Amino acid sequence: MERELIINVDSLGKCVRIDQYLSEKIPEHSRNFIKKLIDSDGVLLNGKEAKASSKVKDGDVISLFLPETRESYIEPENIEINVIYEDEDLLVINKAKGMVVHPGHGNTRGTLVNALLFSVGDLSGINGVIRPGIVHRIDKDTSGLLLVAKNDQAHNKLAAQLKKHEIRRNYLAIVEGVIREDKGTIDAPIGRDTRNRIKMAVVEQNSKRAVTHFEVLKRFPKHTMIEAKLETGRTHQIRVHMSYIGHPLVGDKVYGHKKQTFTDEGQVLHAYKIGFTHPTTGDYMEFETEVPEYFKKIIRKIS
Repeated sequence: MERELIINVDSLGKCVRIDQYLSEKIPEHSRNFIKKLIDSDGVLLNGKEAKASSKVKDGDVISLFLPETRESYIEPENIEINVIYEDEDLLVINKAKGMVVHPGHGNTRGTLVNALLFSVGDLSGINGVIRPGIVHRIDKDTSGLLLVAKNDQAHNKLAAQLKKHEIRRNYLAIVEGVIREDKGTIDAPIGRDTRNRIKMAVVEQNSKRAVTHFEVLKRFPKHTMIEAKLETGRTHQIRVHMSYIGHPLVGDKVYGHKKQTFTDEGQVLHAYKIGFTHPTTGDYMEFETEVPEYFKKIIRKIS
């Protein structure tokens, strides 16, 4: 049995090949899988069969007819999660460092989604069976707050806020080197690294505008603690932008120093604040969480 996935193309800004666009839009499916799907007439562009070389632009509608896979059922697991807030429409979760947000190929257990399916049960179906309820993601090795929707109506309204940059997301990070400016804005487009497709990079071609605001909170002898505010939400945005200006995150083995002095557990990055308008009541809500112990440990080491 097939399931249909409809994607409305927006915020693209330029024409790109449909196979490239889909491989970045739905990273849980490989580019080879997408090419085979297109070749088997499983992808429609504005109601017509697409070719791998077909170009997509803002306003286009893509329909994918995906075959059922063994990953279509995600097993609920009794995994402890830190729920900061919960009501009939949504949850605010304080995700632990090292936890993957949702299942992917070869990784179907131990994720936040597995835990949510056990403790919550019903979640929105907007993102399908692999990512139920997930409004936005944070990296495996990033800790902190993220939103989960319990129903489709709440999910759609929260996603609309996210698209309009109306959801406030603030992060705390420790970066390499001493930043001399008290604050700054990094406005540099992010796309796939042309030399390594697994990584993101500041590139001009096939990229999207990315804006990060940062403020120095404390300077150490060889490091800086900053607060970063996302204006846009590109993959690995803070990590890529801070590396781009010469101050990569401590512990970041992908975008930082190859040899890490203080941690082998991934980047020191914590999503400590989130603010949004409640999808049902219309009230503005804001939540904060203190930095976890791993973050405090690094501060003690660099002081």
